[in-house]
Parts: sequence; structure tokens; C-alpha cells
Amino acid sequence: MKKLVLFFFVIAFLSGCQMRVLNPKSDTADTLTDLIYLSFGIMMLVLIVVFVLFVAFLRKFRERGKAKFDIPPDEKENKWLEITWTLVPLLLIAILAVPTVKATYDLTSKVSGSAEGSQGDAMTVEVVGQQFNWKFTYENGKESYDELVLPVDQEVEFRLTSNDVIHSFWVPNLSGKIDVLPGEETRLSFEPREEGTFQGKCAEFCGAEHTLMRFETKVVSQEAFESWLEKE
Repeated sequence: MKKLVLFFFVIAFLSGCQMRVLNPKSDTADTLTDLIYLSFGIMMLVLIVVFVLFVAFLRKFRERGKAKFDIPPDEKENKWLEITWTLVPLLLIAILAVPTVKATYDLTSKVSGSAEGSQGDAMTVEVVGQQFNWKFTYENGKESYDELVLPVDQEVEFRLTSNDVIHSFWVPNLSGKIDVLPGEETRLSFEPREEGTFQGKCAEFCGAEHTLMRFETKVVSQEAFESWLEKE
């Protein structure tokens, strides 16, 4: 009973967390969330079928009276069952694989380690991860620490590098994770589609004060962004 109470306490605690992966606010996050829901749906389908068959077999073959001493006959061959349990997993894998491969290719242009991933009309933000903060530099030279301000409905390309160890740039509501490497530039782009404040963090343990590697991402209107950009 104590374990059950502890389980519900942990669930309630985590439900208050602001790092909401399944609450997408950008085009890239939409794609990733759809894949999560698809894989979860397939998993639940398999789980339900397994549990239904498990209960059915328990009821059918349970011990009762003299029958508990009977030895059931061996099932030597059933081609239809063999074909079924071979084709069904292949079908489920195909259902998951096709949209996953498509999404991977679609997102390839948004995640790159070279200039080939550059987005022509995108606004550029230079990102430097360092122990233990994030530095954001905009096209006009404005610098911001641990606060990322972005305009809504505007494609943004991030050019990321590290001054020391490997970090991982992650804003769950807006995009997936991407490693930030010392001495190498990686690129990521997405288009925020809703105004709001979203939590970002380093998803790679990077030292004793790793917990400080958090930042706020504020998505604002184009007018508010230009006004913020012009402030000293």
C-alpha cells in the first residue's frame, strides 16, 4: 500500500513539472509529438491484446477438479498461427517505421552539423553553452544570458557550440534535443507558432552545477521582439 501511495505521489509531483514534451508549440515539436503518440498507441494495442489473451488462457486452462491432473495434447503444427505471429509484428513495425523515416528526412534540413542545413529565410541566433549558463547572440550583436527571446511565426536557426564540455540544448515544447559540442558547430531550426514562456535546459550532465543550465524561452509578437532587440 505504501508503494502505491508513493507511486501516485511521484506522478502528482511530476505532473507539476513545466517541461512538457507532449505540449508542442512549434512545427518541429508537432512532428515529434505525433511520433510519440503513434508509438504509444501501437504499444497500448499490443499490451491490450496480450492481457486479453493472458486472461482468456488463465480461465480456459486453469486447474479444476480432476482435470488438473490431465496432460493437454501437444500442438505439433499450426501454420496459420505461425504466419499470424510473424506477420503482425512486421506490420506493426512497418506502421511505425514509415512515418518515422519520413519525419527523419523532413527534419534533416532542420538539424545539421554543417552549412548545408542552413535555412534561407530563418533568423539566426548564435548559442554558446558553457559551465554553467547559456549565451545567446542575435544578428544585431545583442547578447542575452539564460533568456532566449524569439518572435512568433518566424523560422529561427540556432548555431550552437560549447566553450568547454558537451552540453545538450533542449526546449521540450519547441524541439527535440541536440548536442552542443566544443570546437564544432551544430545547427537546429524551428518555427514557434504560439506566444508564451517555455522552459529550456541542458539535457546532458555537464558538471557539478549542471542544474543551473536552465533558461527561459519567451516567444513574443514580432513588434515586441523588435522592441526588445533594440533595447540596450
